[in-house]
Amino acid sequence: MSLPDLPTINDFVPGHTAIAFNEIGAPAGTPTAVIDTLNKEINAGRADPKIRAKLADLGGLLLAGSPAGFAKLIADDTEKWAKVIRAANIKAE
Repeated sequence: MSLPDLPTINDFVPGHTAIAFNEIGAPAGTPTAVIDTLNKEINAGRADPKIRAKLADLGGLLLAGSPAGFAKLIADDTEKWAKVIRAANIKAE
């Protein structure tokens, strides 16, 4: 669902972005060959024009990637939000 009139976080905190994503994971210890095959087939599905169009209708975007790229995304996001949590002195309740 697209919400073009909904303000973004950047409207309130200039320069800041936040994303939500869904990914497919595998248990630790899954053989590299299995992960590589899954990644190849998932990326092929993501390239399908019908799948891309359906997701676009829902307001989403499909990005192909690699397991290493996803690991970097998670590490970068973890670091980014850890800084926010520390700067705001947020504590678990």
